[in-house]
Amino acid sequence: MANESSFEDLFRSARDAAYHLEMRDAYGVDDDYREWAEGTRFDPAERWSWWVDLVSAGVSRGVVVRRARVVSEPISPYVRYEYELTSGHNVKAGEDVRWLPRRQASGLALPGNDFWLFDGTSVLFNHFAGDGTMTGEELVTDPVVVKLCASAFSAVWDRALPHEDYRPL
Repeated sequence: MANESSFEDLFRSARDAAYHLEMRDAYGVDDDYREWAEGTRFDPAERWSWWVDLVSAGVSRGVVVRRARVVSEPISPYVRYEYELTSGHNVKAGEDVRWLPRRQASGLALPGNDFWLFDGTSVLFNHFAGDGTMTGEELVTDPVVVKLCASAFSAVWDRALPHEDYRPL
């Protein structure tokens, strides 16, 4: 199992690419989500400046950062929250973000867990409980698993819509 500092170490050591595939319709509810759900709007780049700094530093050294989200439609309130904050958070940091409605993913072979793929050489799986609470991470360097995840990410990426073109239902 890897810990949060391991994720940051992996991200900071990426030379070429850091790709993230998200496939859940909800993640653990935190204070930020609760505030948003209650109508409080905030600047995500300010609130999560550590992420903007981390991604911006990677992008400035030439790392391509991509995030693909497979989502059910109509989207869940949590995905609406992610959607509304993406421009001011992920995109502002330098991520390229795409969205794929789940009904368009039926013909794709996808792993059972969200993951980060670093430089096409390692995969960091994110494990979650049924309620969306993160239960741990697992670093895998097995070339067969890495190839599967790279293929899955590419398949989603090729079908997905860029953030600026996606209009959630």
